[in-house]
Amino acid sequence: MKPPTVFLGEMTNPEVEAFLEKGHTVIIPTGATEQHGPHLALLTDVLVPQEIARRAAPLVNALVAPPINYALSYPHVGFKGLVHIRIPTFMALVEDLCAAFAASGFKRIVFLNGHYDNTYAIAYACANAAERLPKDVKAFPVNYWDGMDPAVSAEYSSLKKGMHAHAAETAAILAINPALVDMDKANVEFPPFPDFTVPSGPVHTAFFFSSPGSVYAATKSGTWGEARTATKEMGETYLQLGVEATVKMLENIERTFEAMPPR
Repeated sequence: MKPPTVFLGEMTNPEVEAFLEKGHTVIIPTGATEQHGPHLALLTDVLVPQEIARRAAPLVNALVAPPINYALSYPHVGFKGLVHIRIPTFMALVEDLCAAFAASGFKRIVFLNGHYDNTYAIAYACANAAERLPKDVKAFPVNYWDGMDPAVSAEYSSLKKGMHAHAAETAAILAINPALVDMDKANVEFPPFPDFTVPSGPVHTAFFFSSPGSVYAATKSGTWGEARTATKEMGETYLQLGVEATVKMLENIERTFEAMPPR
């Protein structure tokens, strides 16, 4: 007998039809194929949200679609192994996926993102797609870290801890598949940022988002942070935080949709 699965790509057509009789949410893990320092797999930003989606799906009655592996990695231009697509191409893909999943019967189309550079483009693409969707269908992005408590999140990703190929991402992959991590090559490197007198987010948006090759310019190895302290146990904790954050975020988003009176 075929075992049950939350992965849409592993299901048969009748299995999807049966799911849609009682559920309406599909989660599309979205990441990138790009360098993650000298020690981590190129697909890190896909593998983490895919694993979080796998764990979260039964908790929110959802299926997990095949992931988007190619996305917006132009800040990493210069590093070998990078495979990225143009912003209009990526947005067109997201728009078409919204329409396709809606046509299949899904009413909540969630792009669970593991690569921050994708965030704005996903949101704008979902807005572009809205006119192609039935009124009761909603499509939107969620970064897997969005719902984490800020103080807890800062213990894993911050200017102090790092934000790319650092301990949190390294630990997550150790927990998912340690064969994809070369801890002998794990390193520490921080970009030579100046002291900021304002919140750093908008500065990073200006520096990284508008400049192809900005990560290549800012780091020699591609690592941003300390990776050598990563452990499998840390990764399990981090993944569970991601699951809890994602479930809470989806619950809050759904309550918000339900709270709005019809017009």
